Amino acid sequence: MGDNPQDSMDKLHGAGPNLAALTSYSWNVFRYLGDYLHLGGVVVLLLTMAKNQSCAGLSMRSQILYFIIFVTRYLDLFDHTQTAYLVFFKLTYIITSGIALMAFYSMQGTYERHKDTCNLVIILVPCFTAALLLTNEYSTLEVLWTYSEFLEGFAMVPQYIFCYRDTNKDVGVTSFVVALGGYRVFYAMNWIYKKINMPQYMDIQSWIGGLVEIAFFLDYLNYRFRGASILRSMVLQVDEKINEISDKVELKVLGTQSSNNFSKDGQQIRRRRGAGAGDEEGLEV
Repeated sequence: MGDNPQDSMDKLHGAGPNLAALTSYSWNVFRYLGDYLHLGGVVVLLLTMAKNQSCAGLSMRSQILYFIIFVTRYLDLFDHTQTAYLVFFKLTYIITSGIALMAFYSMQGTYERHKDTCNLVIILVPCFTAALLLTNEYSTLEVLWTYSEFLEGFAMVPQYIFCYRDTNKDVGVTSFVVALGGYRVFYAMNWIYKKINMPQYMDIQSWIGGLVEIAFFLDYLNYRFRGASILRSMVLQVDEKINEISDKVELKVLGTQSSNNFSKDGQQIRRRRGAGAGDEEGLEV
């Protein structure tokens, strides 16, 4: 264990005066606002599920990604001393993401699987490859931390795809999505603040993920409150194409495929076909 509390991001920049200065600039109002907005979003998520007794409007795949992010990022809880503030937030995120997944399992009858179509492999594999190429140090903790930073940039993508397909605009779901997107905006302001005060400060992994998520968040706000979107059509087309390719691979390897077709009103028809016949074995709306 080290003697000085450090943030898992700060320790990437080495010891000495640079670390001390970076640590002091890390604790700024933008970071605090981002942290509490993030925590508020998690609370809203759990309260919404409890109030509605339903997973409707929510992407389980986003919650799976967040669980992976928190577990891989916060392994540093075991290897060096940290402030009570950091320990509280890190443990809270791990525990609440696990609770959210258990809630999906217990209320699986309300889970709108047909709208949660994002293929996680397309996110998990490229992010891990990027982590291997761009990590600052080839140790298990640093590679996994870098992986979590890239992954977080895409963690809400399944939720945004879900929202693009969903016509029901629940206040709780909207509040959750806005809180999670707003948290990343404040963290971006935190990075800008540190860069202004410490020109040598660099954190490319976090910046790439942050920019991706903010772009999706701003487009979501435009779609949710104005009914217009720059990314929606492209994202849904890419999502459907990826699922078509995945179905073909599944058909070839396993002999079955689950194809997702959307009608004009957004309702999904799910068909399962056998490899040896063109007849539909099942039809689920």
